[in-house]
Amino acid sequence: MAAWSCLVTGAGGFLGQRIVHLLAEEKELQEIRVLDKVFKPELLEQFSKLRSKVKVTVLEGDILDKQCLREACQGISAVIHTASIINVHSITQEDSIMKVNLQGTQLMLETSAQENVPIFIYTSSLEVAGPNSYKEVVQNGHEEENRETTWTNPYPYSKKLAEKAVLAANGQTLKDGGTLSTCALRPMYIYGEGSQFLLFHMNRALKNNNTLEKFGQYSVVNPVYVGNVAWAHILALRALRDPKRAPRIQGKFYYISDDTPHQSYVDLNYNLSKEWGFSLQSGMSCPVFLAHWIAFLLEMVSFLLYPIYKYDPPFTRHLVALSNSTFTFSYKKAKQDLGYRPLFSWEEAKQKTSDWIGSLVKEHRTLKTKMQ
Repeated sequence: MAAWSCLVTGAGGFLGQRIVHLLAEEKELQEIRVLDKVFKPELLEQFSKLRSKVKVTVLEGDILDKQCLREACQGISAVIHTASIINVHSITQEDSIMKVNLQGTQLMLETSAQENVPIFIYTSSLEVAGPNSYKEVVQNGHEEENRETTWTNPYPYSKKLAEKAVLAANGQTLKDGGTLSTCALRPMYIYGEGSQFLLFHMNRALKNNNTLEKFGQYSVVNPVYVGNVAWAHILALRALRDPKRAPRIQGKFYYISDDTPHQSYVDLNYNLSKEWGFSLQSGMSCPVFLAHWIAFLLEMVSFLLYPIYKYDPPFTRHLVALSNSTFTFSYKKAKQDLGYRPLFSWEEAKQKTSDWIGSLVKEHRTLKTKMQ
């Protein structure tokens, strides 16, 4: 196969950096361009070590900067677009979330067509499908159900519109007369070492005598390890580069899960951290229906205050539904079409994540000792 190159947007992020490391192992890959607004020094050091295998070009720039995108896409064979603002709490930052998640994706698609990039893979989200209510029950859902979120909260709404734009762009004519091939991947809730959501919960627990909060204990979900999501992107890229396999997946979306046991978000946090002495909060928690109505009242307060003050409620009805519903999906179609099988088992993923949590615990203890 001829030499080729790939651009990864959001390459400094939790998922993006893992995609870059797996990409470096791909045959005949000549160059990886990594684009993000800013890169941490330690990550740049990691990327520099990959240069023994492949050329790595670091580009710091804004996903909304057209000139930056043109330079990033010139001569590129494929785009993996992971750049996104992930925010399920805020209802006041709608403008910035919509700009980056939707407008940024549209600009990437336009630039790909202008610069003759034939392959575009989009990192979508489970939230494109829902859940639309805490009462909703979906077990081992699949792509043919065509589920769609009805929430207008910035994150799920922007991801839904962006995914629609990506899939609609499949078959678009490129400037040189070629054709654009697209697909989208919808990962479950992604966990693993470096997860900002896990970091948030662990830090709160560390400040509360290693006690984990119970918010979300009524959910049943199938979380997915970050390494397996990255692997699914590599397989989607291989499939779209294969003329025989590409027609099967062009313009399609795929749910990406793995063999992590179905469990609540609370149980996941506990299973990943119990080795380090974490425990679950005792006592009763707020009933879900009550949390739903409290969230509604808080949203009304935010709406009424908006002309004079931007108030973000501590939680919303969307977050209550997301955190307390039964919402699991099968990766059967990804297995059939992409040849996807998890690269990491549940035991491996759990151990890697637990080891990282252990490093947070040790860091916290060291800091606490210094302050005494």
